[in-house]
Amino acid sequence: MTDQLEHEVTRASNSNMRIDPIKQLLQAPGTPEELDIPIAVITDIIFRMLFTEGQVSLRRFADVIRLDRKVLDKLLERMQYDQLVEVASAGQVGRYTYTYALTDAGADRARDALERGQYIGPAPVPLDKYNRMILFQTANKLRLSPDEVKASLNHLILAENFHKRIGPAVNAGTSIFLYGPPGNGKTTIAEAVGGLIGGADPIWLPYALSVGGYIVSIYDPLVFHEIEVTKDQLKGMRTSSLAEVDLRWGLFRRPAVVVGGELTMDALELRLDPIAKFYEAPLQLKANGGMFLIDDFGRQMMSPSELLNRWIVPLESGFDLLRLQTGQTLQVPFRQLIVFSTNLDPNELVDDAFLRRIQMKVQVESPDERMFFQIFATMAQQLDVPLEKDGFMYLLQNWYRKTGRQMQSVHPRDILKIIVAMAEYEDLPPRLTPEAIDEACSNYFV
Repeated sequence: MTDQLEHEVTRASNSNMRIDPIKQLLQAPGTPEELDIPIAVITDIIFRMLFTEGQVSLRRFADVIRLDRKVLDKLLERMQYDQLVEVASAGQVGRYTYTYALTDAGADRARDALERGQYIGPAPVPLDKYNRMILFQTANKLRLSPDEVKASLNHLILAENFHKRIGPAVNAGTSIFLYGPPGNGKTTIAEAVGGLIGGADPIWLPYALSVGGYIVSIYDPLVFHEIEVTKDQLKGMRTSSLAEVDLRWGLFRRPAVVVGGELTMDALELRLDPIAKFYEAPLQLKANGGMFLIDDFGRQMMSPSELLNRWIVPLESGFDLLRLQTGQTLQVPFRQLIVFSTNLDPNELVDDAFLRRIQMKVQVESPDERMFFQIFATMAQQLDVPLEKDGFMYLLQNWYRKTGRQMQSVHPRDILKIIVAMAEYEDLPPRLTPEAIDEACSNYFV
C-alpha cells in the first residue's frame, strides 16, 4: 500500500491536473453515500445528540457534526420515515428550519448508540482519504530562506551563522537532535522552529477518522489553531464558495506538539477510552505536517532505547504503524519534523545506529564571555537595569573566572531578575553594585 500510495502522490504532484488533488479530497459530499464511511456512524451521532439535548435543530446538527445541511436533512428524512425521529417544531422556510426529537422507538435506538460509544462531534473522514491528504500536502519540502530562519532566532543571541545548522533540517522536514549543557536555549530554539513551521503554508486536517468501525479523534484545541479559509485557497474547486468544502476538514496552522519528561509510551499509541469507546489519536499523528518536539529527552518515564526504538521504522520509512485493540494494524504517514532536545550526552543515550537516522545533530554550546556580555546587556535593557561596566566585570571575575563556573545563557536573565526583586523590596532603584551582585548570586547559585 505504501508504494502504491506514494506513486499516486508523486504522479499527481508532477501532473497538470485541472483540479488540485487536495481540493478533490475537499469537495463536499452531496449525499450520505458520498461520505465514504458507514452511514450508521452519522446516525449514531444524531441519536446521541437527540438523547442528550432533547430537541436539536438542523443548524445545531450541522454545527456539531460539520456536515452540509442537505446531507443531514436527507439522513433525518430517512430517520423520520422510519419513525425514529419526529419534527418537534418547524419554521416557515421549509425543512432547513426544523427542530427534531426522538420517538419512543428512536429513544431505544439512541440507548443502543450510547452503548456502542459516546462520541459526539465532527463526522470522521475515512483513513485512506486522510493518508492521501497528508501525503499530498507534504510532498513538497518547505522552502524557508536564511533570512526567515534568522528572523525567527533574532530574539536569541547565538553563535554566528547558527541558523545554517537549523535551516536545512527544517526545510528537509525530517529530524533534528539538539544537545548541549542546560540553560542555553535549546527549548527556545525548538519553539522558534515550531513557529517557523507554523508560519508556513497552512494545512488541511480532519477532526476525526473512521477506522475499522471506530472513531479516532484527532482534533486537539491545544495543538490545532484553525484559520479562516480564503477564496484563493479554494481556487480550482467547482466553486469558490465555502459551501462546497467538506467541513469535516479544517484549515489549520501547521501543528507543533511539545512534550517533556511526562511522555509515556501510551501517548504514542492509539488510546481507546473504555467508557466513551472511541480512540484518541497518538501525539505523532496530531503532529503530522508540523513539528513534534521531545524536550528533556532521556528523562522520560521509559528508557531512551525504548523510546528510540519506537521511532526507528517511522524515521526510515516515513510511515507509522498503529494498532487497534481488535488487532487490526493501520498504516499512517509519519510526515513531521521530529526534534529531540537533551541536556545529556548523546553518546550515553543512543547508539550510532540511531544517530545515523537523525539528519542533523546540532550542539547548542554555552556562551563565551563576549556572547555572555551581549545577553547580559540585552536583558539589562529589557529589565530597565542600568548597565555598569564595573558591575559586570565584578560578576565575571568573582562568580565565573575565579570559580570556574560554566556560563549559561539563562544566567543573565535570572541574576538580573533577582537584583530587580531585591531592589523593589527595599524600594530602591536596581544597581549593579558588588553587594547586589554578591547577594543575587548567593541566592541563585547552589
